[in-house]
Amino acid sequence: MSSLQIDSIGSGSARTHLVSTGTVNWVILQSGEGVTLIDGGYPGHAGAVAESLRRVGSAPEEIRAALLTHAHVDHLGGLVKLTGAHDFPTFADADEVSHARREYLEQADAASIVPVLWRPRVARWLAQIVPLGALSRTGLSRAQPFGDLTALPGAPEAVACHGHTRGHSAFLVADGEVLVSGDALVTGHPIQPHAGPQCLGPIFTHDPAANAAGLEALAGLDAPVIMPGHGPLWRGRVRDAVATALR
Repeated sequence: MSSLQIDSIGSGSARTHLVSTGTVNWVILQSGEGVTLIDGGYPGHAGAVAESLRRVGSAPEEIRAALLTHAHVDHLGGLVKLTGAHDFPTFADADEVSHARREYLEQADAASIVPVLWRPRVARWLAQIVPLGALSRTGLSRAQPFGDLTALPGAPEAVACHGHTRGHSAFLVADGEVLVSGDALVTGHPIQPHAGPQCLGPIFTHDPAANAAGLEALAGLDAPVIMPGHGPLWRGRVRDAVATALR
């Protein structure tokens, strides 16, 4: 698990951690009451999620809940095994719950990947993610819609940002100091040649126009730090990151 990179914001028992693996990220909200996970990587990342918790002084037994930015396999997969072992609830936007339960599946498939398979970056990415369980279709049958999240460790606030999937959410955490942007706004991806704020393309995004509209809504937020679903932590105004991504 040495490839994990953890960037932390906050001090004492109230800390927010971005965990990066090179293929996908997740976020740990930590307080004296335990932890809230935001996303959980691919199915093969369940052990890495547990290791990341130990590295920040916690443990899977301290998970009080998990939140989904969206239900693609690289954000939901690791939670399937963890919820089975530790029995914590998982929440998503009401429009994303059916996706999380796998009543339908809305993500890249062979038909969308094959046309770009000739690109070396795509082939290398597939070689990384298939062993992590990228082909899994297992969902979270007990996923629930968001209720009042303020009682959870880290007191996250869900911010609807639909488009990447029909029920994609971002989250404001750390008293509004951090925007967890999921895949609506990323700062890199293994198949992308450039880094920095950007939108994932139509291969991965259900409704690019809706995603762009969702980003325009995020642009009014004042959080000075962005923790994305892919790529490194980004410091700067959300408005500037959104403008760069939309260009």
